[in-house]
Amino acid sequence: MYVKIDVSRFLKFSLSVPVVDVRTPAEFTRGHIPSAVNIPLFTNEQRADVGTIYKRKGKPEAILRGLDYIGPVMSRKLKEGIRVAGKNARLLVHCWRGGMRSESMAWLFSLAGVECTLLEGGYKNYRNHILNYIGSERKIIILGGLTGSGKTDILKELRKRGEQIVDLEGIANHRGSAFGAIGLPSQPSSEHFANLLFNEMVKTDPDRRLFLEDESLNIGAVFMPEEVYTKIRESKVIAVMSSVKARMPRLLEEYGTMPRELLSESVKKIGKRLGGEKTVEALEAIKGGNMERAIEIVLEYYDKSYRYGLSKRDGDNIFILESEAGDADLNAGLVIKMAEKL
Repeated sequence: MYVKIDVSRFLKFSLSVPVVDVRTPAEFTRGHIPSAVNIPLFTNEQRADVGTIYKRKGKPEAILRGLDYIGPVMSRKLKEGIRVAGKNARLLVHCWRGGMRSESMAWLFSLAGVECTLLEGGYKNYRNHILNYIGSERKIIILGGLTGSGKTDILKELRKRGEQIVDLEGIANHRGSAFGAIGLPSQPSSEHFANLLFNEMVKTDPDRRLFLEDESLNIGAVFMPEEVYTKIRESKVIAVMSSVKARMPRLLEEYGTMPRELLSESVKKIGKRLGGEKTVEALEAIKGGNMERAIEIVLEYYDKSYRYGLSKRDGDNIFILESEAGDADLNAGLVIKMAEKL
């Protein structure tokens, strides 16, 4: 009726065969294989109930309760499976551990002639696999620098020049500061962030250098996998250092047209670190439309914070790139020249 395969083959096949995740909607929302479609065997509440019965009364009673739940909706779930499988009538199916839920749904789909392949060890095995992969040894160079120095744009230019990059802030839907979520989609969970990060890293060649942006342990509400954060802190960093004057046009363009109420709320988030007097001044500047002064005040805090973080690194791994140019293409060229010397 079905076969089980290891996670490497499963992910390889997922490039051409649809993936169905049969876990609950809550489990799926928390994190999933990025290409997967959720056709849950149980709702969140039903899964909790079946699990309780399993612990209190044993497997047979739990199976009977599960059948009570699934029986009335089997037709609908089969139709969903047929639709996702498409004309090739093939599916890759998984649950949490690769047990009864995926086996039950594979049986159901097979009634309509859909060929199902299951993930050995389920999503849990997938998670172990991706965390091991993103924690493996790589030739990583960190692109750092003061807020507003255009690191994200430099990364994009590096990619155009054939360099390998992974945009951590792009994956996290955040710019990495108290203002970072304004105007962007909601952030993924920390768990799903790691799944998305794996999807990007697996596209790169581990024998070539890979550029990542310098980040804190968290990007907004997303916490990076410890394996990745450790690499960021231990790798060589090229820090683009520019004056406030050189960074101001970019920051005004990026934040100057954003809703003032949202900018004010973001200032309040770092109010304790700015200090009461500076916070009031920044809020007044935003209210009065003096965005340049507001940015200058906030940069005092972020510049001091970044320099402090840089001082905590191994000094032999820090390479300063002084640049007053706001041109990302020009700076990308300077970064590559410096990287060649590392």
